[in-house]
Amino acid sequence: MTGKLYIVATPIGNPADFSERALTVLREVKLVAVEDTRHSGRLFNACSINTPMLSCHDYNETERIELLLGKVAAGDDIALVSDAGTPLVSDPGFQLVRQAHARGITVVPVPGPSAVIAALCSAGLPTDRFVFEGFLPAKAGARQARLQELAKERRTLVFYEAPHRIVECLADMEACFGSERAATLARELTKTYETIIPATLGKLIERVRSDENQQKGEIVLVVGGCVASEGALDADAEKTLKILLEELPLRQAASLAAKITGLKKNLLYDTALSWQEIKD
Repeated sequence: MTGKLYIVATPIGNPADFSERALTVLREVKLVAVEDTRHSGRLFNACSINTPMLSCHDYNETERIELLLGKVAAGDDIALVSDAGTPLVSDPGFQLVRQAHARGITVVPVPGPSAVIAALCSAGLPTDRFVFEGFLPAKAGARQARLQELAKERRTLVFYEAPHRIVECLADMEACFGSERAATLARELTKTYETIIPATLGKLIERVRSDENQQKGEIVLVVGGCVASEGALDADAEKTLKILLEELPLRQAASLAAKITGLKKNLLYDTALSWQEIKD
């Protein structure tokens, strides 16, 4: 019998967020793969977890795979954790999980804290559809180019950012998205100095520049998507509407397209009507 690979979420700050299931799994497996043995060691000591640890990070993940999955193949259950939160979200582990699946090893998620979800649900921005971008490029030119690519994205955007780059990042966002774009800075989530600031990008950068405390700690930025200009559809909305018109009457197609795209029903109806008038 082979063992299992558990993907275990750990607290992003407040240790009380450790689930009972996660604690049980980490105490019962034979080995835990961690990013940093010192960091996880402090957490494990505080929670009475005595399971042996092995480092598995960006620089050694490939060479650790055979050792870790070899133990699973021999019948041992092992777990993977990151320094904080849910593993593999801007953290190592992808190669390990992919190889586990390729070898027929059972992968078991043990869900829990996630900075992405915590920031998103507290930002006051649309949550029905969102895009997680992780960390933007560190160099200004590459960062600005990526933001330009995202300028017309309609879904809510979620980013991680390093504290020493937060001012530059917000300035680039303001330049690419406009000063009136809605955004929320979520900092030090679940920790003592947790801060959640909803504002426009123009107001947000003023706040962060004037308060050095907002330039410290773990930061998640949530930015509202681009709002379509009145009277115009983007390419995705046009495609959706045209497909629906092939199967449904105009009014029903417009109504369903409104639910799918989030656009106003009247805009979609008028657009479809104008297409029919051109055909006639």
